[in-house]
Amino acid sequence: MRRPGLVACAALAGCSGIQTPLDPWGAQAGHIATLTHVLFIGGTAIFLLTMGLLAAALLAPGRWRQAMGSRRFVIGGGIVFPVVTLAALLVYSLGISRALTLPGEAAPLKVEIIGRQYWWEVRYPELGEGAVTANELHLPVGRDVELQLSSGDVIHSVWIPNLHGKMDMIPGRVNRQRLRVDRTGVLRGQCTEFCGIQHSFMAFWVVAHEPADFAAWVARQQAPVPPPATAAAAEGMRVFGEAGCGACHAVRGTAWQGRLAPDLSRIGGRLSLAAGALENHRANLAGWIAGAQDIKPGNAMPAYGRSLEGAELLAVADWLETLR
Repeated sequence: MRRPGLVACAALAGCSGIQTPLDPWGAQAGHIATLTHVLFIGGTAIFLLTMGLLAAALLAPGRWRQAMGSRRFVIGGGIVFPVVTLAALLVYSLGISRALTLPGEAAPLKVEIIGRQYWWEVRYPELGEGAVTANELHLPVGRDVELQLSSGDVIHSVWIPNLHGKMDMIPGRVNRQRLRVDRTGVLRGQCTEFCGIQHSFMAFWVVAHEPADFAAWVARQQAPVPPPATAAAAEGMRVFGEAGCGACHAVRGTAWQGRLAPDLSRIGGRLSLAAGALENHRANLAGWIAGAQDIKPGNAMPAYGRSLEGAELLAVADWLETLR
């Protein structure tokens, strides 16, 4: 039998964390959390009032029940009260909606996010051509950001619960969402529109930096990748080229500038592989290259487990892990 205390603790645990709207990290999420609390508290109060009236109708003395059946009580409780209550909640909700769409800073940081089956392309057009990553959104603390959301194939939907509400990503259209993060740390986002068989494995990480740390991150992204420092990394780079990986992937500072798949220029420094499906380390890199279709069936990455030897797979993983 479950103990009530354990159930309560489990419920309270959902009020904080890296993926919950009840732990706002910015102004927009704060408005949404406030609206949520108002609706929860108001709904609970109305429920308790209704149950109280039901109990009174069943258990109260006869004169009380007679009064509750009067025309005045029915009109007041059945018409006036719901109309006034729902109208007040509607006006309050519209005010929250307006607050979420008000312009903030005159020059927000613009970030392009393109949803693809089943990963996220992230670009910073104002910061230079090299400021590109995948499955991670890096943001400076305290600055307004405008997310420019689009899709390269089907309808997706981006949701960062701690920062804002959901927003659809529609092919041929750019939707815009303003947000701001007010503390450093790591959050998790998710696709919330069914986009294919791997929809549930289409996540991403949001990393909030202090402004100086964000500037340093941008500089690393823009810099070309260094040459291989070890024989194993050099062998991995050679195998990468001969296997044709550069036809789909880009690696800055090399001849490989593919745009069909994630940019790998700094893949060694990312938190996850395959849009949150795997932790990022050498073994998982090699496993993903060998059997991408076994790990995430239906994605566009071919499996190289039969065309490359085990030593070659590990060499490629060695090289990619150095790209930080």
